[in-house]
Amino acid sequence: MKLALQILGVVVAVLLTGAMFGTAGWTRPPVRSEQTGFRGTGMVQVQNPRTLAVKLEENAAPAPQDPVPPGGEPATQTYQNVKVLTDLSTDQFNRVMASITEWVAPEQGCAYCHNVENMADDSVYAKTVARSMLRMVRHINADWKNHVGETGVTCYTCHRGNPVPQAVWHDNPGPPHAQGFAARANGQNHPAPEAGLTSLNVDPFQGLLDDKDIDQNAIRVAARTALPTSPSKPIQTTEKTYALMIHMAEGLGVNCTYCHNTRAFFSWDESTPKRVTAWHGIRMVRDINGNYITPLTPVLPEARLGPEGDPPKANCTTCHQGLAKPLNGAQMLKDYPELAGGPMPKAP
Repeated sequence: MKLALQILGVVVAVLLTGAMFGTAGWTRPPVRSEQTGFRGTGMVQVQNPRTLAVKLEENAAPAPQDPVPPGGEPATQTYQNVKVLTDLSTDQFNRVMASITEWVAPEQGCAYCHNVENMADDSVYAKTVARSMLRMVRHINADWKNHVGETGVTCYTCHRGNPVPQAVWHDNPGPPHAQGFAARANGQNHPAPEAGLTSLNVDPFQGLLDDKDIDQNAIRVAARTALPTSPSKPIQTTEKTYALMIHMAEGLGVNCTYCHNTRAFFSWDESTPKRVTAWHGIRMVRDINGNYITPLTPVLPEARLGPEGDPPKANCTTCHQGLAKPLNGAQMLKDYPELAGGPMPKAP
């Protein structure tokens, strides 16, 4: 009897270990740790070399199109109805169009954005969207260097061969719930992947990543006292901010100590320089969602809109996709200087 219980105990232990490794997100050794802060602070990044290798392979940048010589006839003289890339030569323009097809619609081809019977025609909604996105890319590369640096972005940074980037978000009304007083759950207790399957708010983005007014809904709620009751910064707002931080950590494949010393989240003096880059990144995402993506709502077909009628918007995962640097820091902009242009006028 004793032997049978021992065998049963071993079997149960093996099954529980397999369950923890397979379903609970645990990983088997070895893992690699790197100290990123002062000794004794616990500011360490932990990576699994096996999963990291898979991420790096999935996030490899494509080979660039062959460069074209400078000069030549302007694209505006060769083609009709060129409204954004007006500073490019014909060869540069053709190179960018071929690259966009590869990055965004490799299966659909030119017809995804154009009426191929009349390329100057604007009847295809995707062409209007593409113009706004080109303005946005140039705006990011010219005006958000404090986040993207000289690495910059291209259409591939987000799209990765898909007409709509795979990592986007819509306003989330949450699951059906009771009305009246019982409805006041603040979006909690419905574990959502966006919040790391925690009981925090199911929609950590709305109001924090979609408002073009940078000063409104500022993410400054790390209180210095327990259970803050300030009307402008209630604890529910703090909880939503923490849900957003969980998203940011997972989107970049890092933990909290990548930016913060968790002894004092609010302290900038004890944070890493990467927190400054993230600060600008939050404002950049709010800028592009508020000024370039949301205004496209009337243009998009119903199938592209979310349950609340909003367009697919960007968050940290849209570009980063599990890596601290999108595409592992590949500097595609150096291969595509045509997309580095100065500030472009916004769409009317």
